[in-house]
Amino acid sequence: MTLRARIDTFLNLPPVTNAILVVILFNAVVLGLETSEPVMAAVGPLVTALDTACLAVFVVELALKLFARRMAFFRSGWNLFDFVIVGIALVPAAQGFSVLRALRILRLLRVVSVAPTLRRVVEGFVRALPGMGSVFLLMGVIFYIGAVMATKLFGAGFPDWFGDLGRSAYTLFQVMTLESWSMGIVRPVMEVFPQAWLFFVPFIMVTTFAVVNLLVGLIVNSMQEAHDQETEARTDEYRDEVLARLKAIEARLDRRDD
Repeated sequence: MTLRARIDTFLNLPPVTNAILVVILFNAVVLGLETSEPVMAAVGPLVTALDTACLAVFVVELALKLFARRMAFFRSGWNLFDFVIVGIALVPAAQGFSVLRALRILRLLRVVSVAPTLRRVVEGFVRALPGMGSVFLLMGVIFYIGAVMATKLFGAGFPDWFGDLGRSAYTLFQVMTLESWSMGIVRPVMEVFPQAWLFFVPFIMVTTFAVVNLLVGLIVNSMQEAHDQETEARTDEYRDEVLARLKAIEARLDRRDD
């Protein structure tokens, strides 16, 4: 076995991946402590040193993966994700890059690339994106129609909520989320426009209970498909392993017969 193959095997060992996961979680705690002024005033240098040590671990891990896998490293979307996240942390905190340095907390997202169950969730979400695009387009059309109608119907009486398309769309978004929609918006509107419920009730039925649940259904279905494909891949891998062992046993028996 070559050195690169040994390194790749070592990086895929459960104890190594678990250790990386522990470092990721520990680094998230350290980055949280950096936001506390009393903590930084008391042990600021120690917190900074721990953050640097965690970053060093991530850099060494990526360097070993690059050495072991060469160009194959960039064929994996998760490897590219880790590469970008760690690369952001290496940007110096100067001039216009201070915002990028604030994004160091994104290192916590590496938990997704390390934990298979979380990867399955993200992969299911990504698979649902094409279908979600159609649903978002439908929702956009519904919101545009609703915003135009609300502006014309209620704009004169409630300009702060329905004075223009932007305000109407934002108010309708609040209504869709059911956040203070009844006592905060609809009932005050109904005091001036008693028939306003004829607009708001169908809007909530269509957006909150139909379109939003359609999005949830797409995501759940995509996650199930990703899980089924992963299970099928594991089954095929196990079957190939069993067949290889059977062939090896058959070959041994043939040699004994000879």
